[in-house]
Amino acid sequence: QVQLVESGGGLVQAGGSLRLSCVASASILRINTMGWYRQAPGKQRELVAVITSTGSTNYADSVKGRFTISRDNAKNTVYLQMNSLKPEDTAVYYCNADRWVMVTKYEYWGQGTQVTVSS
Repeated sequence: QVQLVESGGGLVQAGGSLRLSCVASASILRINTMGWYRQAPGKQRELVAVITSTGSTNYADSVKGRFTISRDNAKNTVYLQMNSLKPEDTAVYYCNADRWVMVTKYEYWGQGTQVTVSS
């Protein structure tokens, strides 16, 4: 079992920046992929960015060039640096961790942190 705790959300004006943090209760070296997802009111949860255990990253087209995902293995923490924020980035942001054991995938989610971007 892996518990994820997010922090860093808040209210920011358009064009501003925020950095989200996700601390895992277990070593993230044992986690295959960690990522950030978001869900805006009335919309489905969508992928924002993911990072693998080897450091490979992938981003949603809507955030490329503005958001950066990174990981600190020593702190069991994954970050999402968000720059040039837009009102459409407003959502609850969730941290996700996927761990594969043989052919079984274990998926873990944080409780979410609210990001609100005012125009």
